[in-house]
Amino acid sequence: MPTEVILIAAFGGAGLVYAAGRFSAALRNVLVVAVSVLLIGLVALSYGQARENTYYLGFLGLDLVLRHDALSWFFALCVSVVGAASLVFSLGYIGRSGNVNFYYFCMLLVTAAMLGIVLSGDLLSLFIFWEIMSWSAYLLISHKRGRALQAAMKYIVMSLIGSCAMLLGVLALCNAYGTLTLSKLAEAMGSADGGFLLFVLVTFGIGFGVKAAMVPLHTWLPDAHSEAPSPFSAVLSGVLIKMGIYGFILVMYAVVGLKLVLGLGTGWLNFHSVLCWLAAVTIVIPTFVAMLQTDAKRLLAWSSIGQIGYIVLGLAFGTTLGVAGATFHTLNHAFFKAVLFLSVGVVEYKTGGVRDLNQLGGLARRMPVTFACALIGGLGLIGVPLTGGFVSKWLIYKTLIAEGHPFLALAALIGTWGAILYIYKLLHNVFLGQLPERYAQMERPALSMTLPLVVLGAAVVFMGVLPGIPLRAVGAIVTSLGVGSFAATAGGFGPELGPLNTVNICFAAVALLILVTVVLRLAAKARRVPQTDTYAAGAFVPTGKYHHTVGFYEPLERMVKPYLRDRIDALYTWTAEVGRGLFDRIRRIYTGDVRNYVMYIVGLLALLIFVQLVWKMW
Repeated sequence: MPTEVILIAAFGGAGLVYAAGRFSAALRNVLVVAVSVLLIGLVALSYGQARENTYYLGFLGLDLVLRHDALSWFFALCVSVVGAASLVFSLGYIGRSGNVNFYYFCMLLVTAAMLGIVLSGDLLSLFIFWEIMSWSAYLLISHKRGRALQAAMKYIVMSLIGSCAMLLGVLALCNAYGTLTLSKLAEAMGSADGGFLLFVLVTFGIGFGVKAAMVPLHTWLPDAHSEAPSPFSAVLSGVLIKMGIYGFILVMYAVVGLKLVLGLGTGWLNFHSVLCWLAAVTIVIPTFVAMLQTDAKRLLAWSSIGQIGYIVLGLAFGTTLGVAGATFHTLNHAFFKAVLFLSVGVVEYKTGGVRDLNQLGGLARRMPVTFACALIGGLGLIGVPLTGGFVSKWLIYKTLIAEGHPFLALAALIGTWGAILYIYKLLHNVFLGQLPERYAQMERPALSMTLPLVVLGAAVVFMGVLPGIPLRAVGAIVTSLGVGSFAATAGGFGPELGPLNTVNICFAAVALLILVTVVLRLAAKARRVPQTDTYAAGAFVPTGKYHHTVGFYEPLERMVKPYLRDRIDALYTWTAEVGRGLFDRIRRIYTGDVRNYVMYIVGLLALLIFVQLVWKMW
């Protein structure tokens, strides 16, 4: 399958959907589904192919190249699957908002741009697609207007800072080697000195770190997630921030090379160690912040930042275990986080926009499928056995133990403990407890909203029961990057990565489930009681509050909240306010009075004459 066909279908499909929507909403919806399924099919058919094609000669004196290999196919599959699920979900979700045609156009455009990024064979093409992705995401984040405009502005300003840093790296490489083709740069970088390599890694690291929302470049993500439409929040967390992860893998391993990266710096100040500890901070702090959130989408947003820390931590070690675990966790996170955001989107849609965890409860009775899928997504995020998240976190934990880093392992473990607490809070406060009377007659969600949840939830379980199938693609990536190799089995992997057989775990879990079911059947039968007959936390539940455990984390919040202020965001805000004040003062020179402008010109000429006289005296 030619690589160009995928991009033509993606960008052409976006334009076609927009044009069709001007004539018929029904035709537009059919084309949205058709284009989404087509992209998945085209990407799937290209599995196992490796090629590099120049599709434009001499653009600004540089060749534009498309490249297809194991790494690009893996990320293209993530993008196309999550993008399709979010678009199908949008059919039932987005109907209430205005400018629907433009919404679908931007959703398909951001998907096309991400496919362009992972299929680019040169840094100029990658940068062009990167900017298309960034601006399309800006339009989607601001779709609801109001507060969303402020969140979108925060996102695009930070994205532009990252893009400028990336551009510095691109220009430096172009000036040094006269080419931006990835394969040629990989050959040339072997002769680069350490200072230049560090400059390249830092400039690209800032650009990719902003998009991946790594601490301290994360501050745009909570606001963007909470204000964006929920289907796009799934894309934003599921795959768009993974473009930063793709960039890290591409530059660190495919361009610079593992040996050069691990050799930069000495002791605690080497590039590897700094990246590891940044990843550890990215795991721990956002995890605690997520526990304190009462907005469901902000909780998941902070959770995404923490999960990115696991991925970067695995990549930073550069071992077979670490890279395999990080790459597999990228896929797992794309699926289980998309499930969680879409589940919250169902709740938001059916309750008229309610996301406050203290105002919900008992919704599992009205939307059991949504609850089941959200439960699967939450278990995958925690890393419970029989979900894909368990296998990828297993690999990352084994990396930390094998490399002898107990404190980093402790940071990862704290992240998992925190994930248990905030996922419990999310699921319990939304789906369990009493059902508020105002939701007693709530209708079930439409099929277009539940079908993507079921498909993605099934994928999370599938990758936990039979991880060997996706791990074969992961193994191809690890081998192509020159990190190592391993053999995957249907139920996990062999002795190269440490034995794991999830099929045996599955049989044991089924046997335990049967045993528990039999015991419960033989025990005394439960007695159904009225909803108002509740007794919890030592007292009857008061009217209007579904459960006393709404405030379950209040003691913890009182202890840790003073230490969990986002001081980085406060620093950025202070810098912006100082800059705005400075520019306001500068603007005062534009008075509109010609006499003032004449004085400015005379003053400038006098200054130039003075400088010239002093220069001659020297």
